[in-house]
Amino acid sequence: MYSGYFALPWWGYVLAALGMTHVTIAAVTIFLHRHQAHRALELGAVPAHFFRFWLWLTTGMVTKEWAAIHRKHHAKVDTAEDPHSPQVRGLPRVLFGGVFLYAQEAHRGETLARYGHGTPDDWLERRVYTPWHKFGIALMLAVDLALFGVVPGALIWGVQMLWIPFWAAGVINGVGHFWGYRNFASADASTNIVPWGILIGGEELHNNHHAYASSAKLSKQWYEFDIGWFYIRIMEMLGQARVKKVALRPRLAAAKAAIDRDTLQAVITHRYEVLAKYLKSLQRLAGEEFRRMRLGAREGRTLKRLLQRDEATLAMPQKEVLASLLARSDSLAKLVAMRGELEALWARSAATHEQLVAQLQDWISRAEASGIRQLEEFSLRLRRYAA
Repeated sequence: MYSGYFALPWWGYVLAALGMTHVTIAAVTIFLHRHQAHRALELGAVPAHFFRFWLWLTTGMVTKEWAAIHRKHHAKVDTAEDPHSPQVRGLPRVLFGGVFLYAQEAHRGETLARYGHGTPDDWLERRVYTPWHKFGIALMLAVDLALFGVVPGALIWGVQMLWIPFWAAGVINGVGHFWGYRNFASADASTNIVPWGILIGGEELHNNHHAYASSAKLSKQWYEFDIGWFYIRIMEMLGQARVKKVALRPRLAAAKAAIDRDTLQAVITHRYEVLAKYLKSLQRLAGEEFRRMRLGAREGRTLKRLLQRDEATLAMPQKEVLASLLARSDSLAKLVAMRGELEALWARSAATHEQLVAQLQDWISRAEASGIRQLEEFSLRLRRYAA
């Protein structure tokens, strides 16, 4: 049996498969996701075309289709129109059948027309990559067989074909909207799956991405590692990439006696971070109140999860449970009510800056006069936000 150009030990074939699939993940996160779908960076002609060519060989995905489907995901996130929300379709269907949901959406002409703008439309895209997208993966099979032999080559090719459907279409789109931790209270169910990752190229930091979708850097905390950003920085130093947008960290200055437009702008810019800090204050108060009410650990965990959720997303039985809890604690009821008022500040697009400044000042004044320690501490932090 033909052994291929490279005769490797078993672990050599494993490393070869991991190496090639890692290049594919890098191409997806850097080229398709951050460069094409969100325009967070510009790429030089050499890496841009290499990524296009490599994705044609290893995935058969069309750039316009991928960008359009992902942009629609952000526009319709976790609703019935989201192409792949586990909140709507169930986690098993997205985790194990995400590739079929992708293929189904790729055949919707209205999705491509509305969300597929600005993607490559040159001769190669029109004559090779799009009409012959399945030929690329057939060519990859021939290359794998020639390099590694019949059995190892076929196995490596199989891993390549399953890598993106499982990790991207399944894990990121499925688990990344179902389980994990959240740095930001974005208006969806996105989560960070793990604080570091190599196999998924930084895409595991999905909640960070939904909070700051146009940022070329996905990590936000010191313990998070975005290997895709590491590669972008190397290409930038080589003159082959230019970062256009990254998420700014909030700047805290001395507390202001009176709120001004700069404070308002800083609060709105970092609204997801602001809301996440507010929810932590709510959780601390909930812990104190649950001990006072002598709730069991299991009941307390359930109620804490309900307090974290937007009431509009709760089912009727959950709303009734939450209403029963708030009726037993004036302090928790106050924090939940003021959370809604705070969120309304950045939702009032028709209000003038002067009106919003006055509303924020009034909110802070009422928080400081509430007699609730957590609310008073949070209002002091709001006074410190600086542009």
